[in-house]
Amino acid sequence: MLSMQDVLDYCDLDCGEIEAVAEHEHIPIMVAAELGETLLSSPGGVFRLHEMIVDNMQHALDTGEFEHVSDLAKTYQHLQRTHPLPG
Repeated sequence: MLSMQDVLDYCDLDCGEIEAVAEHEHIPIMVAAELGETLLSSPGGVFRLHEMIVDNMQHALDTGEFEHVSDLAKTYQHLQRTHPLPG
């Protein structure tokens, strides 16, 4: 069985980004890592990753999960640095 570290070594996303994909899509972490890696292969996919995290932040804000909003904001900042929106 793969560990989370194995998944992170395979993927060009960090743990928070993979968890955000899993949360948004309601899928297991391993599947989220594969989906995230696939999304990175196109400008539209990178846009979709950004959109997923923003959607998660909005949902957390709407439900009063302010600590989660803060965690997601840090995750989003990292995504912006490592995989900026296509121009």
